Amino acid sequence: MVTQFVLRKQKKNAAGECPVQMIVYFDGARLACSIGEKCKVTDWNADRQQFRRSYPLAEDANRLLARLTADVLSWWRTLRATGEAPTLAGLRAALRPAPAAKVAVVEQYSLTQLNEEHGLALRARGYADHTLRQRKMMGSWLVAYEQASGELLDPTTYDLATHDRLLTYLRFDRNLAQNTVASVVRGLKVLLRWCREERGLAVGVELRKLQGRHADVVKMWLSADDLKALATVMLPEYLGRVRDVLLFCCYTGLRYSDVWALQPGNLHEWNGARVLRLVQTKTRTGVSIYLTEAAGAILDKYADRERLRLLPVLANQVMNRYLKRVGKYAGLTAPVVVAEQVDGVIIKSSVPKYELLTTHTARHTFATQSLLRGMPVEVLQKVMGHAKIQTTLIYAKVIEDLQHQTMRRVWEGQGAMDSTGAQSSQICAVEPSAA
Repeated sequence: MVTQFVLRKQKKNAAGECPVQMIVYFDGARLACSIGEKCKVTDWNADRQQFRRSYPLAEDANRLLARLTADVLSWWRTLRATGEAPTLAGLRAALRPAPAAKVAVVEQYSLTQLNEEHGLALRARGYADHTLRQRKMMGSWLVAYEQASGELLDPTTYDLATHDRLLTYLRFDRNLAQNTVASVVRGLKVLLRWCREERGLAVGVELRKLQGRHADVVKMWLSADDLKALATVMLPEYLGRVRDVLLFCCYTGLRYSDVWALQPGNLHEWNGARVLRLVQTKTRTGVSIYLTEAAGAILDKYADRERLRLLPVLANQVMNRYLKRVGKYAGLTAPVVVAEQVDGVIIKSSVPKYELLTTHTARHTFATQSLLRGMPVEVLQKVMGHAKIQTTLIYAKVIEDLQHQTMRRVWEGQGAMDSTGAQSSQICAVEPSAA
């Protein structure tokens, strides 16, 4: 086999350039093919069959000629091994091989990374810290699942099978409560909707099909007798402070985060009395709360202390631990039935009331006691800072006393309420507690 490169001067174009042609001789057969390069006659060295230095990028062009020669030689050896005859089409294919098929690169996304971006977006948009903490907690569970299973949670491939594997891990491998898992599912749906609507990703599952059932939990609240027992029980000083904070929240409906942040600037005069004006930490809703005599007495008890906060509020976990001691001292030992779902089976057990006492019990107590005293639901909604009245109505549904009183009054004409809307036996006339 012999290979030559020639300049076809008879094919000169308007710019004075001539095409370079490759001629290959195979045992008497001759094949000619253009290599796609052109140059002027003065840029071509016919003796050496290569480009002169005057040709732009002559070194690269001559390397091309050498590579073409090697490609044709390799092609010729393949033909001899298979016994095939050389053809012009084969020569052209050897000189210009078809480009290798591009391997499609599938871009992958991680819900854990996207959750971090979502959290930054929510923070920039001014969402409350409570919401940001929920997103961060959900992200930690997603990270734990990816590390434990070795499976990337990609929103574009997330399907019901993946969802069930995630729930199985959270519920059984990590022993999370059913409502905690339901909260993760709720946050996951928010994240996937954000991926689809704001990041343009093709989410691979219908969000309505992502299930995570929420179990109803009975809201525990304190009766008027419970409040009286708490207010009058003798306690060590450190527990007395914890008890006072609890009672103050029972009289005002404040969450732990709000009572912890109370400052002198939240106190205002109103019509000869005092009110609290604050922006709730969780919802950032502005509320105004009238201070009853009992609530005001608790504030006055700690007024002489120089500090930034109005009340001696401890860390929430410490408060909850101490409150169980307070409840036990106060005799809150009535059994309360609690239900837990384990492997789809409802398991019920009785525990003393004081074991369920937490700082949030005070908020439930304020709501239920306010309704028992005849406070309109619309007013209670404003005091508690609920965005939707449906949230406030939850308390009306769980107050059996209110239901029974109403039925007795309507059907039997008994149990008439006083001017406040509650029976005298339900009025919580609690005197300010002693130190």
